[in-house]
Amino acid sequence: MASVCNSSTTTTTLKTPFTSSSTSLGSTPKPSQLFLHGKRNKTFKVSCKVSNSGDQNESVETNFVDRRNVLLGLGGLYGVANAIPLAASATPIPAPDLKTCGRATISDGLPLPPMTKLRIRSPAHAVDEEYIAKYNLATSRMKVLDKTEPLNPLGFKQQANIHCAYCNGGYLIGCKVLQVHNSWLFFPFHRWYLYFYERILGSLIDDPTFALPYWNWDHPKGMRLPPMFNCEGTSLYDKRRNPHVRNGTVLDLGSFGEKVETTELQLMSNNLALMYRQMVTNAPYPRKFFGKPYVLGSDVDNSGTIENIPHIPVHIWTGTVRDLDAPNGEPKYGEDMGNFYSAALDPVFYCHHSNVDRMWNEWKAIGGKKRRDLPDKDCKWKATGGKRTDITHKDWLNSEFFFYDENENPYRVKVRDCLDTKKMGYAYKPMATPWRNFKPLTKASAGKVFPLAKLDKAISFSINRPTSSRTQREKNAQEKMLTFNSIRYDNIGYIRIDVFLNVDNNVNANEVDKAEFAGSYTSLPHVHRAGETNHIAIVDFQLAIMELLEDIGLEDEETIAVTLVPKRDGEGISIESVTINLADC
Repeated sequence: MASVCNSSTTTTTLKTPFTSSSTSLGSTPKPSQLFLHGKRNKTFKVSCKVSNSGDQNESVETNFVDRRNVLLGLGGLYGVANAIPLAASATPIPAPDLKTCGRATISDGLPLPPMTKLRIRSPAHAVDEEYIAKYNLATSRMKVLDKTEPLNPLGFKQQANIHCAYCNGGYLIGCKVLQVHNSWLFFPFHRWYLYFYERILGSLIDDPTFALPYWNWDHPKGMRLPPMFNCEGTSLYDKRRNPHVRNGTVLDLGSFGEKVETTELQLMSNNLALMYRQMVTNAPYPRKFFGKPYVLGSDVDNSGTIENIPHIPVHIWTGTVRDLDAPNGEPKYGEDMGNFYSAALDPVFYCHHSNVDRMWNEWKAIGGKKRRDLPDKDCKWKATGGKRTDITHKDWLNSEFFFYDENENPYRVKVRDCLDTKKMGYAYKPMATPWRNFKPLTKASAGKVFPLAKLDKAISFSINRPTSSRTQREKNAQEKMLTFNSIRYDNIGYIRIDVFLNVDNNVNANEVDKAEFAGSYTSLPHVHRAGETNHIAIVDFQLAIMELLEDIGLEDEETIAVTLVPKRDGEGISIESVTINLADC
């Protein structure tokens, strides 16, 4: 059967989610965005050269479907979505090719309301009662749509389905899974996701200036569940959260599913040390902060520093605890914030990711770092800008996502158009970042060397390093990476592995505010279907250690002692090899 879609029967409209250049916000980018705009509750007939099995050589004509189900598969998440060729097997992730999808009844959509004032996102622990009332009302109205119009893309569950589809294998393109986690797509996808979610909330209470709060977990004042999310009977409360998050419990930014027996002060100190390592030490250049390039269908874990920690531990700390012995009908694998597929069903998800998004801005604001004894004209790490800048690769900049605006219009957006939050119409209320000056203190150590053993307890081993003595110019050009090759584990549970240098296996792993602490690997469960048996994940994990080696006096040592401390499910973890290598910045 030939495709019925051609240029003579399909009308397209250029739309932008940005404000008009005539507003007080100034000139804004004009992305090349192609959209289908259908009138609400109307349907159109779609013919696609793709089957539900993902065979793009087979032509299948579908029945009439609600137009809201097509681009994002809402309401038919694992059916319709799998039949639509949203992206090709390549990088960048492209938009759908309209030549492969059939006729549509198309009309021009209304422009987004102009923004004459920035939406200001404030720290959640500091908002007033008036704001909390607005936020509750907007979320409540979004949840009402779940009951009155289950397929309405503005409904709370349908908004959560968007995250499930993009982040937990909801889309199959050419028999390959589209996944925005664990790669350089993590930050831009979630920025766009929150952008449209925020606009929808504002529209439901007729307040275009409404802005999401951010969970300020990188500051001691914000290291607890924001009180507004802990009020039973409100729309911001989730009864499926882990009960230990209540009553002002201090958040553990390195959470691995079990409570760390230490003082609140030590836990806050650990949190600041983790933030310093993830934002400064381990993220000296873009590929470490954002994550590595994504190839459609890839199984390799290439997440950036902040996505790994604290993003995943906050999910683990907040979500339902995994309980394989739970009775039928009860959560078994970790639910809501505790699992990718259900995470957005907890309203605090959006507050959490608002701060994750803020970290993108804060990381760029750190700028570069002047190296000693190197003239400014030759220094690659300037005091401002430097290596902490956005990725410039065209495949990243041209990758695209799909969302619905507050008028139920579908939008295609590019990564390149979300690099400046003020041009998107929002900014963050400034808060102090004490982690910037929280470099862990040096602790004396004998630098013991131990043989490699299975990872069912803390182990230490020695490892040789390349080119121990390097010039300053060589250091600027290449970062020293500690690489764990092919970490293999069962991803049905939470995983955390802490890494220390120059200590033995008697290290107090509950104190990470020490210079010897290098970083951690974490994992959130990806399982949500009963009866699934293939849970094995195989990942590579890297830590940038050049600054750390300088801090603890191991810069010129030929052999380094490494200690690994498994914090959860360690008996199921194996590592093929560990190496130290140089990577271009």
